[in-house]
Amino acid sequence: MPSAWRLVKEKHVATAFSGEGASKAGGRWNSRGTAVVYASESESLAALETLVHIGTGSRIRFSIIRLDFAKAMVETLPLSALPPNWKSEPPGPATKQLGDAWAKGARSAILAVPSVIIPSGFDYVLNPKHPDFSKIVFGKPTAFTFDPRLLP
Repeated sequence: MPSAWRLVKEKHVATAFSGEGASKAGGRWNSRGTAVVYASESESLAALETLVHIGTGSRIRFSIIRLDFAKAMVETLPLSALPPNWKSEPPGPATKQLGDAWAKGARSAILAVPSVIIPSGFDYVLNPKHPDFSKIVFGKPTAFTFDPRLLP
């Protein structure tokens, strides 16, 4: 059974899987107004994905949550299916459109996409509106602290 990890600010643990944050802000794989949840295939990748978004010297309190799910719930987007500019910063409309179409079409509960930071690793986009979303097993949130050397 595959697993993933979601690293969130401690104050957002109660709504960590609502899709509300991504819906408000948009992300690489969703436009504003499309509710999705982002996770990573490992704790270390979840930490890296979070580090690129927080400021240096940040002392925000975080929690990490493990997710377990059936492989059949996952659609994978291989590198070959991605637009040439999929790694652009800020994210362009092409990746947002791919994710929006996936979410609105309810093709699967989970979309596996290559990580921009480490393309051989996978990030997961979860669709909280998909009927199979309720089959994902969410673990108990655990306090997570970044090593201070990572936050100069």
